Order: sequence, then C-alpha cells, then structure tokens
Amino acid sequence: MTSFNSPHDDGRATAVLLHLQHAFEMMLKAVLVQGGKNVFDKDTGRSIGFDKAVALSQQLPGVKVTEPEAGTLRAIDALRDDEQHWYTEVPEGLLYLHARAAVTLFDDLLYRGFKQRLADHLPVRVLPISTEIPQDFQSLVDSEYAEIAKLLKPGRRRRDTARARIRALLAMEAHTGADAKVSNSDVNRVEKGVKAGKSRSELLPNLSSVGADITGEGLTVQVRFSKTEGMPVRYASDNEEAAAIQKVDLQAKYHWSPSTLAKKLKIDTTRAKLLREHLGIDSNADDSHEFKFNRTKHRGFSDNALKKMREALVQVDMDALVESHSKVKRRKPRPPCTQPGCVLVPKGSEAAS
Repeated sequence: MTSFNSPHDDGRATAVLLHLQHAFEMMLKAVLVQGGKNVFDKDTGRSIGFDKAVALSQQLPGVKVTEPEAGTLRAIDALRDDEQHWYTEVPEGLLYLHARAAVTLFDDLLYRGFKQRLADHLPVRVLPISTEIPQDFQSLVDSEYAEIAKLLKPGRRRRDTARARIRALLAMEAHTGADAKVSNSDVNRVEKGVKAGKSRSELLPNLSSVGADITGEGLTVQVRFSKTEGMPVRYASDNEEAAAIQKVDLQAKYHWSPSTLAKKLKIDTTRAKLLREHLGIDSNADDSHEFKFNRTKHRGFSDNALKKMREALVQVDMDALVESHSKVKRRKPRPPCTQPGCVLVPKGSEAAS
C-alpha cells in the first residue's frame, strides 16, 4: 500500500505488483496450513509455488477460491512477472483496479480462513488511493487498446512503448484461464493486428468475458472481478472466413503432446490415454490432429482437449475407468464403463446402469 501511494513513479508499478503477489502467496499458504494441507513439495523439499497454491486453495473446504478470484490472483501474478522480467507498462487505471480488487480479495480470504478482517490490522487511510473514479474494466481495456493503436501509427516511433502496453493487456488474459501465458509470438500477433486495423475483440477476444463489479466509493471502494458471457469465439477451419480468431497453424493449435498433456493433468500417460479413449478425444478434429513427417507420425492435442479432460477428471472415478478401458489381458471380461462421458457406451446405457 505504501508503494501504491508513493509520490515516486520509478519502479512503482513493479513494487506494487511484487508486494501484492507475495502477500497473496503467503496468505494462500497460511490458509492451506490452517486447513491441514501440506505446502511443501515431497520430491524437492521446497515450498510449493504460487500456481500450485492457487489450485489447492480452489479445493479447500471453507475457503474454496472461486474461478473469478483465481483469475484475479493469476492476473496479478502475470502482471508482476512481466513487470519484473520484461519491459511492460501497466496503465494507472488498470493498476488501481487490480490493487483495489486485491485488497477486496485479501479481506475476503482473511475472513474465510481466519475469521478476521483487514480493517482489524490496517487503518482504511493506508489503502490504495486514486484521484480517479474506478472505471469499468471493459472501458479501460478499450481505452488502452486505442492508445496502443495511436502509438503504432506510422511516424510515431513508439513501438517499444506500444509493445510494453500490449504485454500488460495480454497478461490480463490470465483472468480467463490458468493456461494463459504472455509470449513474444502473442505480442507480435497483436502488434501486427493493430497495425492492420483489427478491432480489440478480434485480437483479444478472451478479455471480452472479464468484468469488474465495483461497489462503494472513495476509501471504501470494493472491486471484484467476474466472468461474463463475452463474445462467442470458436476455432474456424482453414478455408472458412472467421470474424474473430482463425487458427491455421496446426502446430500452434495442437501443441500438447501425449506426455505434456498427461503432465499438465497430473496423471500418468497410461491413464491419460485411457481417459482420451473414454472421451473420444483422438477421433475429434477439434481436440486432436495426427502430424506426419516423412515416415514418422505423432499426435498433437489442443487446449480444447485439455479442457475436456480436466473437467472429466472432476466427474469420473479414474480407477473404475481404467478397469473398464484397460487392454491388459485378464481372465475375466472387462466390466462395461459406467463413468459419465464414455463414447464407447451406447446412448442411454449410462442412465440404465
């Protein structure tokens, strides 16, 4: 809070984001310990990282960080990472909105985990203060996108500044999912699109699903990020005109290998393969593609496949699924699959069982 209200601009945004991210990491780990969870990795002997702490806190009874709350945490971490390791410019309006959202969420977690309020430890006067009225998230993003477009106009020579601001917008896609990462290829893609006159909804459609609920005013303002319907977005085939995103780079779309997909899901490759079979992932063109290089073949998987499998892991009993789908020779016939979502079971059979 001292960093946010500092009169000095040099390093201010970086310091604010560093402190916010670290404060949340310590808070999440304290809440996990309070809930009886281990915050040390058994293999390395080191404390778990920020992403793992967020994931575990989403499953912790009594606390259960919601997906919009997890998005706020991821966005702060993504902004911090880019501020710390790259040249990034976070506009004041978005920094203030995230700082106030951080204070609101920290207070919520402190109460859910320890039945205490932030006001019990800090006077209201030290919370982030701004002379500007908090603006709607979508308005701030549109305003920033328009500013980036101005910076990239011919003759301005402000490309580095524009790319720094593009990074900040891309970092905020962390609100929409755990797999959103800022890469140079994404920065290049957005820069190229802005120069070509494309709209923000065409280049950054994920941000259209993020909203901010703002209540109160002055020192007592509260901000909670939320998910909205957003714009309908889908992958288009290569020969189809697309109004939003068109994926023609198959290696970019199907970038998960069988092993990296299993690792991301935190299951072994055998179980991942059986789960893919259960869901019909390999035969679905939106989920999987077989690449051929000379005589070599390998299968790649899309983020859509990852999403389906991640959702299925919450619903199915993997031990029962393995028992039904495993190809290992056995004396007794394999039992029919009774787990939800099985493409090998005739429709109606699951309900009947």
